[in-house]
Amino acid sequence: MRRATLFAGLIAGFSTLALNAAQAVEIEYWQYVFDSRVKAMDQLIENFEKANPDITVKQTTFPYADYQTRVIAAKMGGQGPDVMQLFYGWLDKFVAGGLLQPLPTDTFPHDKIESEFFPIVSAMKRGEDYYGLPTAVRSLALFYNKKLFTEAGLDPANPPKTLEEFVAAAEKLTKRDGSGNLIVAGSTLDMGGQDHQWWREVLIRQFGGEPYTDGDRKVAYNTEAGEKALKFYTDLQMVQKVGQAGFMDEGQAAFRAGMAGMTIDGTFRLGAFKSIEGFEWGVTELPANAEGKRSNYASYFANGISATTSGEKLEASKKFLAYISSPEAMDVWLKTVGELPARRSAAMTDANLADPVYGPFLKGLEYARTTMFVDEAAQRQTTIDMANRVLLEGQSVKDSLAQAAAAEQAIIDAAAPK
Repeated sequence: MRRATLFAGLIAGFSTLALNAAQAVEIEYWQYVFDSRVKAMDQLIENFEKANPDITVKQTTFPYADYQTRVIAAKMGGQGPDVMQLFYGWLDKFVAGGLLQPLPTDTFPHDKIESEFFPIVSAMKRGEDYYGLPTAVRSLALFYNKKLFTEAGLDPANPPKTLEEFVAAAEKLTKRDGSGNLIVAGSTLDMGGQDHQWWREVLIRQFGGEPYTDGDRKVAYNTEAGEKALKFYTDLQMVQKVGQAGFMDEGQAAFRAGMAGMTIDGTFRLGAFKSIEGFEWGVTELPANAEGKRSNYASYFANGISATTSGEKLEASKKFLAYISSPEAMDVWLKTVGELPARRSAAMTDANLADPVYGPFLKGLEYARTTMFVDEAAQRQTTIDMANRVLLEGQSVKDSLAQAAAAEQAIIDAAAPK
């Protein structure tokens, strides 16, 4: 009798294991490679799987330059992620390519999204549907090297507040060798980094213009204001000689190496800069113009659900997306990556606002704008080419600006519905 009972118990145990195995579901999450972001997602996946033992999440990453191509190729091959990360500026391309499905309103009701997230989440809405939600949002700020400030006779406790002070500080910070070669840049110049956002959404507005009209579908910077903004930027290399495009390949690399006194970058650099032992740096709001006008650029990567995900994988994906866009997940992301929570209640706390690092970025969010790109990579390239024509080819600011405006308008027009 005992053997029969034991045998029956073993059978029941095996049956339970088989049932659990049958009920378990694995979903795949894709994002691009950025060390602190991958680390944060590993932690979120671990937390999620503990709370949902019937769901396994596999994280797959690709180099940033290859990411969009890999997602598109996977879709064509009938494979790919269940939940994917995408830059908000890629949304039109991803929707047109059939890569995403609208967020199910049973889990993501629109009124909750619009009342709890920063308004820039609307960049993930097309028509009546939202296609993704961010875990974090980003704004820009001016990073500065405290050690280099002290060596140059500048007060690290009093970083530049205006464009004029920014240029003056950059001139004092710049170092060259006996042959005139740049050793330490007063400020980085990197249109391929965040300078294209600084020029577009900040400098143009500070010089009295606006980058676009008609919902960002008409280029409006081929004006005197746009010309002044571009001249200010290119003069940093050609007149004040405080920086050089291509110096140490990337602006953030020069700053991390202690070879640049200042750089304009986003919150996503915080995790990387904090990890450098002995590196003393500070953050302040982007410089205002002479009249005190400030502007900023806000952006984010969102997470959406693949158009092909269905059934039990869809239900698991909904749970996972809900978790990685929750306040708990945002706190993990802030501490690991440095990017700001996408929900106002999680971001605008007294502690965050008073923080010497997070505070300037949060203040910037209050007056930031989000460019509604149709093809972020192509539109960024127009600004890179625009600056290079002036800096490397000797083209006039006015002519290069006009060429860039025409090229970008063509990109926008090509993406318009036929």
